[in-house]
Amino acid sequence: MFTPSVPIWELVIRAGIVYGFLLILLRITGKRQVGQLAPFDLVLLLVLANAVQNSINAGDNSVSGGLISATALVMLNFLVGMATYRSKTLESIIEGQPLVLIHNGHVLEKSMASAKLTRHELQAAMRLAGCAAYSDVQVAILENNGSISVVQHRDRKAAPPEEEPRP
Repeated sequence: MFTPSVPIWELVIRAGIVYGFLLILLRITGKRQVGQLAPFDLVLLLVLANAVQNSINAGDNSVSGGLISATALVMLNFLVGMATYRSKTLESIIEGQPLVLIHNGHVLEKSMASAKLTRHELQAAMRLAGCAAYSDVQVAILENNGSISVVQHRDRKAAPPEEEPRP
């Protein structure tokens, strides 16, 4: 139950290989998949976790083997976080660059296509920011974390509601 059937070093190396593979795979699929989980995206991540489980633990079902693998994954994630913090080049490679989707009311179709975003997703972000039309948007940016930031034109921001006089 507590004695791993696989050497500790092998568990750590297996975890590192799977972590690196998944990092590259998720980076290639784009920001939207990570930042905006639709139900099918969540199902994919759960199935993906199950699919790579045996490649990490080599069939070892011991408690200590699971703890070693989990610790290796958390440490790798910490190290990648530190490396991206210290190196802007590495940060750009791993996390990507923000992507402009709308500039001065004009939708940038190439950016939308490369991000695999639909107009419905973009319009939902615009509504959250209080924009009814593309012309209301100065800039909309797909951030590294998958969220969409929308900045309204200054001259088109809605005026604050007037207070009604008290009787």
